[in-house]
Amino acid sequence: MLSSPVRTAAFAAEAVKPSRVVGTLMDDARAGLLHAPRELPPKYFYDAHGSSLFEAICLTAEYYPTRAERALIAHHAHELIGVARPLSIIEFGSGVAGKIGPLFKACEAHALPASYYPFDVCEAVLVATGELLHEQFPGLVVRPLLGDFTAGLANLPRIQGRKLLMFLGGTLGNFDQPAAIDLLAEMREVMRPGDFLLLGADRIKDPQILHAAYNDAAGLTAQFNLNLLSVLNAGLGADFVAANFAHRAFYNAAAQRIEMHLESRVAQRVTLPALGESVSFAAGETIRTEISRKFSTASLSALLAAAGLRVDRHVSGVDEAFSLVLARRDDA
Repeated sequence: MLSSPVRTAAFAAEAVKPSRVVGTLMDDARAGLLHAPRELPPKYFYDAHGSSLFEAICLTAEYYPTRAERALIAHHAHELIGVARPLSIIEFGSGVAGKIGPLFKACEAHALPASYYPFDVCEAVLVATGELLHEQFPGLVVRPLLGDFTAGLANLPRIQGRKLLMFLGGTLGNFDQPAAIDLLAEMREVMRPGDFLLLGADRIKDPQILHAAYNDAAGLTAQFNLNLLSVLNAGLGADFVAANFAHRAFYNAAAQRIEMHLESRVAQRVTLPALGESVSFAAGETIRTEISRKFSTASLSALLAAAGLRVDRHVSGVDEAFSLVLARRDDA
């Protein structure tokens, strides 16, 4: 169940208590940086500057996923809401909720008084989102949830009536197969027969298109990746020098995923005072900072099936650049 409101203003976020321990920056740095191959989870990209850079990346000509998903939602909202007929919509990793307005319009068209539960880690963004949505949809009830959905869903509020869970933006691709199955299975446990999950997933496509999306000409993705070093310096008292690292992103065809790395330009040693450690990097050695898996129709269906879900609707547009999948429990 939820704790007390964390603030009393309109659209105050309710804190959702974690149901399991998740690693801190110190934990993840100790596990991921002290030994090769080095890696960090992508959640640390999103400090204030990183979040701003990502919003700019979404507007670049090369970065197609946001535009493709937005177009699919706009085109298929009436159909998807007509199937799901939700009374409550819960969005995991909601951010600014910038692309889902057509779904609320579709709820109005179907005479569904749905409430919206954006679930994210940033209280200020949640409150601002509630205020913005109230201006656009005065009748929409917005109940922000503050927390980390990767810390477990056991303490979500008990919501009556049909639910539509949403996990958009292709974020599922940031999880390897076992972690993606576990996360989807947790979402399944929140669902009852009659509930649906709306999932956004990026598709396998021409590697040149994929490469360009993560290596934009303006260099914004490079800045976004390198900003992680500032996060490490601020959080761990580290002395990473951004000029000593290069952004590297490539499509790993065998694994069907984009990989983002920070590559050491020179042999160097970096101190991590918060850990009481230092790390030596050889020239060319990397820190993997993100994976972004790409899916086929078959691999998406198989992933959902492994988590106890089955596809009800799958829309992807004529270019099949991106997919929206509406799924339900396999026992529904």
